[in-house]
Amino acid sequence: MTEGMKDPGGQIEAARRGEESAYRALYQRYRPGVVRLLEAFGTLDFDEREDIVQDTFARAFKSLSSLSTPSSFEAWLYTIARNRAKSALAKRSNEDRTMAEFTSAAVLEVPPVPESLQLEVDLSVVRDLVARLPSGPEKDTVTLFYVEGQLSAREIAEKLGVGKSAITMRLERFRARVKRELMLRVLAGRV
Repeated sequence: MTEGMKDPGGQIEAARRGEESAYRALYQRYRPGVVRLLEAFGTLDFDEREDIVQDTFARAFKSLSSLSTPSSFEAWLYTIARNRAKSALAKRSNEDRTMAEFTSAAVLEVPPVPESLQLEVDLSVVRDLVARLPSGPEKDTVTLFYVEGQLSAREIAEKLGVGKSAITMRLERFRARVKRELMLRVLAGRV
């Protein structure tokens, strides 16, 4: 074991000073425990867990100066992960409930779109949503995958310098937006 792994408090102090190697050491040491904790939330899929792991460490490292006792880092980190998981599940539950309310109330009253036009409607929604995305990593990912359509998720990850799970997560979030938008348009009678 390296000296930094024996002394997590020293790594925390080094991370507070902005030392990149300390961030890496803390991440490598505590990531497996965070993943195990999130696996206890059985309804989270792999991509959701990975997203929460990244968010947990980002929040912890950003707020490291507020941690008064370096020896409590692990418990503090697990609390952040647990809260992020609960928030993700609550958000999903609210989205599911809202979607169920919309579908049960109005879908039966809206005539279906002819299959010959459905693809055009779907493409229009995708183009519209891509155009409305703010500039940034998500828009870059979606543009490369859906608009340009020449690269796989793995190739996009390599091009943007991030992990494949980050690309997959961004694409899944975008697909969920497309589904919601299509459902809202159906309910509003705009398709």
